[in-house]
Amino acid sequence: MSRVTINDVARASDTSKKTVSRVLNNEPNVRDSVRQRVLAAVAELNYRPLTSARSLATNRSFSIGLLYDNLSPSYIMEVQAGVLEACEAKQYGMMVQPLVSTAPDFVERVEGILLRHQPDGLILTPPITDHAKLLSHLRKIDLPFASIAPRQPKGCIGVMLREREAAAAMVAHLVSLGHRRIAHILGDPKHGAGIWRLAGYRDGLERAGLKENPAYMVQGQFSFESGVAAARRLLALKNRPSAIFAADDDMAVGAIWAAAEAGVSVPGEISICGFDDTTIATQVWPPLTTVHQPVRDMGKRATEELLLRVLGKGEARMVEVAYEMRMRASTAPAP
Repeated sequence: MSRVTINDVARASDTSKKTVSRVLNNEPNVRDSVRQRVLAAVAELNYRPLTSARSLATNRSFSIGLLYDNLSPSYIMEVQAGVLEACEAKQYGMMVQPLVSTAPDFVERVEGILLRHQPDGLILTPPITDHAKLLSHLRKIDLPFASIAPRQPKGCIGVMLREREAAAAMVAHLVSLGHRRIAHILGDPKHGAGIWRLAGYRDGLERAGLKENPAYMVQGQFSFESGVAAARRLLALKNRPSAIFAADDDMAVGAIWAAAEAGVSVPGEISICGFDDTTIATQVWPPLTTVHQPVRDMGKRATEELLLRVLGKGEARMVEVAYEMRMRASTAPAP
């Protein structure tokens, strides 16, 4: 069978090729009745416009780039799903690129990616979202970008969450269960999330009248392996904590693994909780108490704001999303 073309859609909807193009590009000044007729013809004929043809007509690539440097596969998969959903809604493609933001040639590598793929805009995830040299370069070449959870949201578009407040709320939950020896597995200090969640942990201790114990604060890297290593150190303490708050779910699951390895019951002997509420939080046993950060929705919302900027369809902004507490079986009253 021959491929359905835009001319076929125009004939089926009794409109012009130009009108079909305007509808597909979601341009204004098309009567609703005409728009519905065109969309019905598109659905009936199963028409899929060629990206190459659209690019030639509009001088756009119709693709968005997602850049990440993050050891948490659960987090990245959720972000990708949200970005892809928003892209598909506007008939955009998604290009995903893992990078090492600490590499000396990081910005040069990004420049090469931009030259090869020519994306219409970028989604930046932490810690790339805070890379000053890259941000300066993107502004210099006037390439639109949206930031997920930037440390400095002023002047940026994208999405953010009150992570410090949420972390303090998790500590307050542990205190309400009678825990006083509360440890924290820190996130990567290059990430805004690592800094905010540590600050929230400290806020929670201070509000409860609890003193910080340096031995209860162990560095992690937002990875399962670092969670295992950190929890082993905490469990080996003579006066070990009765609760561990990990700065993300992957590290919290690593802590549960380390507790099982040591023969320590969760939550009977130690409570463990995390942050993000990614898929892994309900796949582990016991299921994880955590802060629900709507990661997929954050990826989607950041992309929607970026496409507003790219397509000139409205005023793009920095959107704030709400967190929720997810109380599950990995936390219990202090022994």
